[in-house]
Amino acid sequence: MTIQRFENGPRMSRVVVHNDTVYLAGLTAEATVGKSVGEQTQEILAKIDGLLKQGGTDKSKLLQAVIWLQDIRVVDEFNKVWDAWVVAGSCPARACIEARLQSPAKMIESGHGGKVNAAR
Repeated sequence: MTIQRFENGPRMSRVVVHNDTVYLAGLTAEATVGKSVGEQTQEILAKIDGLLKQGGTDKSKLLQAVIWLQDIRVVDEFNKVWDAWVVAGSCPARACIEARLQSPAKMIESGHGGKVNAAR
């Protein structure tokens, strides 16, 4: 059994690869905190692209995504950005859930708190 870890920190690894599956940890916006959910979503999805590349895969191989939204009423704005990003015909199993996040300015989390898994 092979496990690789990337971007290790004291609490978690940002990327864990186990066999042929890549797991991403929770991602929130940094540069766009306090801006719209669309802007925060674009930032997070760009991070996901980079992290998947580190794990040896890409968004066309997504298996599952769980998205946490601070306010579920912004799901349409989120979906506009998501729909433009995801590869047609390769959409993952996905859930969007309303939850209180780290701060009111952070409107979205994706990754393992919100979960993203991809095959390699």
